[in-house]
Amino acid sequence: MSEAGTPTLPTAVARGGRYALVLLALTQAMSLLDRQILAILAPAIKKDLGVGDAEMGLLYGTVFALFYALFSLPVGRLSDGWVRTRLLAISLLFWSAATGLAGLTTSFAMLALSRLGVGIGEAATSPAGTSLLYDYWPRRQRGFVMAVMASAIALGLGGSLILGGLAANWWDMAHPGAALRGWQFAFLVAAAPGFVLAGFLWGLREPERGVMDGIATPPDPRPFAASLEMLGAVTPGLHLLVMRARKAGAAMIARNLALIGVIAAVMVALTLASTAISPRPPLVFGSLAVNPHALQWAVIGFGLVVIVNLVQSVSLSDPQASRVIRGSPTVIMCMTVGMLQSVINYGMMAFNPTFLIRTYHLSLGETALKFGLLSAGMGIVGPLLWGPLSDWLQKRYPGSGRAGVALFAMAASPLMSLWVYTAPDAETFFWRFLPYSFILTGWMPPLYAIMYEQVLPRMRGLTSSLYLLVMTILGLGIGPYVVGLLSDATGNLRLAMLSIQWVAVPIAVLMVLIARRAERDEQGLLARAAG
Repeated sequence: MSEAGTPTLPTAVARGGRYALVLLALTQAMSLLDRQILAILAPAIKKDLGVGDAEMGLLYGTVFALFYALFSLPVGRLSDGWVRTRLLAISLLFWSAATGLAGLTTSFAMLALSRLGVGIGEAATSPAGTSLLYDYWPRRQRGFVMAVMASAIALGLGGSLILGGLAANWWDMAHPGAALRGWQFAFLVAAAPGFVLAGFLWGLREPERGVMDGIATPPDPRPFAASLEMLGAVTPGLHLLVMRARKAGAAMIARNLALIGVIAAVMVALTLASTAISPRPPLVFGSLAVNPHALQWAVIGFGLVVIVNLVQSVSLSDPQASRVIRGSPTVIMCMTVGMLQSVINYGMMAFNPTFLIRTYHLSLGETALKFGLLSAGMGIVGPLLWGPLSDWLQKRYPGSGRAGVALFAMAASPLMSLWVYTAPDAETFFWRFLPYSFILTGWMPPLYAIMYEQVLPRMRGLTSSLYLLVMTILGLGIGPYVVGLLSDATGNLRLAMLSIQWVAVPIAVLMVLIARRAERDEQGLLARAAG
């Protein structure tokens, strides 16, 4: 499956490919903007709704991660069989409406409902978007494509800080005492562009699936039924009914129940350990009081059960996809690396504004503008340089070229973080953050390009959904929580943020293994698919 072995594959971008890349990059940016804007608006929300840090942490990570991860599976399956442009347009409309709901909310419950809707709507972005772009762009340029998408993520992240902070501040100054608060106005502003962008997505041409890889992909006769079956197959409780309907053997059902029991026991143990390390007041939902550590690990446990159910479900409903994905050590290692890197990235990202305000005594406005612009700028420039570099190195060193770029970025950035986060003042921090963030942006484009070329075109939505599930539940779900836990326990946020950098050690080991195996596993794709 290497380029040298497939000279007849298309080498030119398909008609409308560049336009599609722009639209999908903007969609990706909107996704991250609407997702992350909560962080910069948190102080004002806490004040107006009378909630604490625990409740805001629940909204930022737990509620969003659970529904985003769960619904990425059925929409990922739908993207493998239905019209991806329409799926993206509908999803964008849905999450934009959910974001707008936050601008009208007057209670914590409504805000939680808004976050739930954003999580469900955004679940289609990566599966459908990646699958669509890979049918527009040839193999030799996919590192560049992933670089553009990574830059769009940075644009959304930085834009959420800038737009959220400035819009809220402008409204409060222009309309003091108004019933509509500045943070509510910021949500409404953030929601508006999505309705316009959805119209352009609806009119985007749907490319023929698999042409760029030279693999014919027949139409799916029942994409919606398969999507609903996927949701039922992974939802705890319902999954047992689906397994029986698919005539799963007694041994498989027994393994499923045993794994669920092990997961439950581990989550109870982690709840007890976390409570002992850092006792927290309960979260109150009406008349129900819940230990926040118990809620945290219950969500992680739920996500792990969904992963177990998904793996078993695919083995029953799509044996070919199961063989292709599970039969490639490179795919498994890429997912693990992405999850571990997300632990670091989300852990740092969730607390960067707080660190700057607390350590260097910056105002909220200064933090939003300076750090937002810096993060967006480097996050856009970095991937656009690293992506083409990884494509060029891949041609010279098949299999290891892209892996080498990702290895450098993920091994060097944790070492640099020790230098950055011990800066004596804010100005020094920002200067040091420039090269650090540039190097950090190099991991995503090559890693994603490696992973998605290990599976058939019709399986890229499913692969993306499985990766998102693992990355979101175990990355977004654990990274910020662990940093906060260590910060509460030690009283030292800097130490907590730097401690999580040790996750880079297994990342480096896995990337070395990926560099050695990627080409071999890609060459065996068709053999795995044939069984």
